[in-house]
Amino acid sequence: MKQPYFVVVLAHSMHGRLRRIQIPQQVLYGVLLLAVLGGFTLAGVVTSYARMVWKVANYNEVRREAELARERYTNLQKEFKETTQQLAALQVFATEVSNAYGIKRRLEGPPDIAGEGSLLPSIAETLEEYNFLKTANISKFNRVYPRTWQMHVIPDLWPVDGRLMGSFGRRSDPFSGEQAFHAGVDISAPVGTPVRATADGIIVNASWSGGYGRLVVIDHGRGVQTYYGHLSRIDVIAGQEIRRGEVLGALGGSGRATAPHLHYEVRLGGSPVNPYKFLARAGVARSATKDFPF
Repeated sequence: MKQPYFVVVLAHSMHGRLRRIQIPQQVLYGVLLLAVLGGFTLAGVVTSYARMVWKVANYNEVRREAELARERYTNLQKEFKETTQQLAALQVFATEVSNAYGIKRRLEGPPDIAGEGSLLPSIAETLEEYNFLKTANISKFNRVYPRTWQMHVIPDLWPVDGRLMGSFGRRSDPFSGEQAFHAGVDISAPVGTPVRATADGIIVNASWSGGYGRLVVIDHGRGVQTYYGHLSRIDVIAGQEIRRGEVLGALGGSGRATAPHLHYEVRLGGSPVNPYKFLARAGVARSATKDFPF
């Protein structure tokens, strides 16, 4: 039986001769099959090469990210070491200052403020106070002055130029919502507003004190003390003598505060009394009086 075949006719362009070529059907199908297989093979090779190129590029990107992460980790280790050294120096310096000037590390207070836990300052705030103490001229606070100038011992001055927003006595706690005793009054003003001493006295505390945040306490003698809490900055140091109207710090929102304000207390014999009876007829000081003897 004669096998089927395909005929290919070729014509010469010059003398017009025709040539017939017979191609068996099986041969033609075999050639087509080989062509298809070759195409698939070529496509597979190209795809594999493209994937290899992508993997190499991705590997290089991952390696660069790993190098950047390693560099950031090294920098963080360096910063952590420097911060640890600064905090260690701060602890040593604070201990020396506490021993030399009797600064208390913790101050007892009313349950609505001092009883809420330590509320420690952040590292940045601690370093800020450390830098202030480190650069302060402590010797100027260590002088002994005659107390004859200390005539204004009644806290009859507004400590800050602001608006009275929190009253003395029982009130709803702004954090827990429960009834609590508020040992002072709250005076609202912009952050950074100067806070002034309401009477002559001695600074007995100038540090971070739990819920009070940055706190300054002045002893005016005869059992009278005034408290200035939630300050953003403290400009005095324990043991310093201060005059009525002199700036002791700046208003802020440190410690247990929902908004910037000054928490102001007056204490007689250690017990808080309503400061409003002193503020009702008091004025607002713009600067200390001129007859300060130093």
